[in-house]
Amino acid sequence: MSKKNNLAKRKKQHEFDLQREKCEKEKKEKKLHAKKNTMKVDGRDKKKGGSGFQVGKRKVKTKLSAVAKAKAAQAMELDK
Repeated sequence: MSKKNNLAKRKKQHEFDLQREKCEKEKKEKKLHAKKNTMKVDGRDKKKGGSGFQVGKRKVKTKLSAVAKAKAAQAMELDK
C-alpha cells in the first residue's frame, strides 16, 4: 500500500476538509448577517426638507445652531 492511500491519512484529511468547510460556511453566514444589519435603514435618519436651501454647491443654513444663538444673544446684550 502506498503512503497516499493510507486509510488513517485519508480519514484525517477528510475530517480536516469537513472542519474547514464548516468554518467557511459559518464565516459566510456571519458576513451575510452583518451585511443585512448594516443595510437596514433607520427612518429617523432621513430628513425631508430640512433647514436650509442649496446655493450652487454649498448648502446655506437658515436656522442658527445653539452655539450661534448663544453668541448672537451675548452680542445683543453688549449692544444694549
